[in-house]
Amino acid sequence: MTYRVCFVCTGNICRSPMAESVFRARVAEAGLGGLIEVDSAGTGGWHEGDGADHRAVSVLRENGYDGDHTARQFDPSWFPRLNLVVALDTGHLRALRRLAPTEQDAAKVCLLRSYDPCAVDDPDVPDPYYGERDGFETCLAMVEAASDGLLAAVRAQVEGRAA
Repeated sequence: MTYRVCFVCTGNICRSPMAESVFRARVAEAGLGGLIEVDSAGTGGWHEGDGADHRAVSVLRENGYDGDHTARQFDPSWFPRLNLVVALDTGHLRALRRLAPTEQDAAKVCLLRSYDPCAVDDPDVPDPYYGERDGFETCLAMVEAASDGLLAAVRAQVEGRAA
């Protein structure tokens, strides 16, 4: 059975596509591509159908990640098929938990940086959209720092389901 992870930010053109791309690469490197499905969405539909921000794509590609992406809005009807909904900041976390149709679904929502032991006092990945390119580089570094811990947690879930 496939384990499904969805990363969520505001418009699905900066942070969540970066997290999706990095985590998909980590999943492939771990040889878990057939067991874990990774995607992303935004809390709003402002950019639905658009590609990722050109700065996000540039930073991803320069660091060896795929930059292909089409933005979409998160739909609460997805909760039953998702195992984990990963919010990029505390505002998204609150919004997603409010959208969850059940308490069980709300419990699937977590913060990405909760998987980074160095991010204890700073749980949010800041939105780089209104800034310069260095904000996208910072975003990528934060995503990468949390991805190993997230992969370890998801791997434990996947392996626990197989046992």
